[in-house]
Amino acid sequence: MQITATPSKQTGAAPSGRVGDSPLTAEGVSADLGVLSLILAANRDEVYNRPAKVADFWGDSGDILSGLDMEEGKKGGTWLGISKKGKLAALTNYLEPSSNADALGRGSLVSNFLMDNLDCFSYLKKISAEGHLYNGFNLLAADFKTKEDTMCYYGNRGAEVPTFLKPGIYGLSNSLLETPWKKLQHGKQLFTAVVNQNLPSESLVQQLLNVLNNQEPQLPDPAIEEQGKDFIHAIVNKYAAVCVRSPGYGTRTNTIILIDATGQVSFTERTMLESDINQWKTSTFTFTLHE
Repeated sequence: MQITATPSKQTGAAPSGRVGDSPLTAEGVSADLGVLSLILAANRDEVYNRPAKVADFWGDSGDILSGLDMEEGKKGGTWLGISKKGKLAALTNYLEPSSNADALGRGSLVSNFLMDNLDCFSYLKKISAEGHLYNGFNLLAADFKTKEDTMCYYGNRGAEVPTFLKPGIYGLSNSLLETPWKKLQHGKQLFTAVVNQNLPSESLVQQLLNVLNNQEPQLPDPAIEEQGKDFIHAIVNKYAAVCVRSPGYGTRTNTIILIDATGQVSFTERTMLESDINQWKTSTFTFTLHE
């Protein structure tokens, strides 16, 4: 689940149209952030033993920060990342009863954007023409610049074109942006309550980590059951919480990203070790964006 808060200097007029595996993500975006341009809180839900690297810098210039998928055939993809040039992207899978084993890996959608020179809207527009090649996904992409910040959304199970997101609070799980699943609404409420306290950065990060680890199931939720059908019925009592915790599968990474108006970035990752829900590693990276 991911929750994000967007910049007041964000620009862009929204065109007509519409911000693993089966990870839960909540993104929230707030226009009234004071010195912060962005607050993003994200969960990665995945099979516990799927191989992955913890967050670190990579790329030709070492300016991209993310965890990396190391699953055979999917190596190098990621679910969430940011570059020192101000490019940010976050991915969630779209909950479906079945998937196409021959579809392209979705993690490359994030890593390719972070390495690309295209702006976020142009990149998502290009991806929208190729959306049929992938299993269901949602993709948030953003450019943080000195004079303006832009965030866009595209989901290949929704409208045909990407959408510019205006400043505000948004929720994204494993359905389309702002689909009112109960756990998503619960996560947004908790997120908003924390953001509105105007906490110092360290306290803000800790409180948002608490939000991401909330295991209160939000049931009943017919919308989740209808979308996931037989695939989700057996685990819906665990899946219907912000933090998913079931045998062998669930929330294995929490990420908090803060960006202030001067381009200072704080990236905190709390990730499970050795497929053990009692072993976690927390890492924090700080750096300044540059164009």
